[in-house]
Amino acid sequence: MKTTEVLKILQVVAWIIFIGLCIDAGVILVTFLVRMFAGFTSFVYPGTDFSQLLSFSKWHYAIMASLIVILAGLKAYLFFQVVKIVSEVNIEFPFNEYNAGLISKMSSIALQIGITALLTNGYAQWLMKNDIQLTYEGGDAEYLLLAGILIVIAQIFKRGVELQSENELTI
Repeated sequence: MKTTEVLKILQVVAWIIFIGLCIDAGVILVTFLVRMFAGFTSFVYPGTDFSQLLSFSKWHYAIMASLIVILAGLKAYLFFQVVKIVSEVNIEFPFNEYNAGLISKMSSIALQIGITALLTNGYAQWLMKNDIQLTYEGGDAEYLLLAGILIVIAQIFKRGVELQSENELTI
């Protein structure tokens, strides 16, 4: 398979994941808002049960729900960047400022996801230590590892841009 064919397949896969993550973020947001303001307690997003948290404190519920919505939104935004880089990559000159900037932005987003995930997990643990029963299946801290990998790749791309521009000047 040629590189262009692989990139086309990756572009389709990236779009599918991006759309799925956008739908997921929207469903999470609507679910939490309906539970908080309309009071439908049976309206639960899979993997979360904040019934006791909502009855304990709307403030803590709003914080926890906001953190989860932010996580879902950041994941969708990360894949939007993946869609952009796969859609607009120039195979002839992959080492350019645009790609280096996108990869750097992706590393920043992955770092934000990892930090937000750690905060969300920490907040959930704190709530559970205070005898509030809730179900939250977090665990997105692996995005910190992804951020580290993307930072290294971004630096390689920046160096590739420098070398490419030096070669253009020599010719």
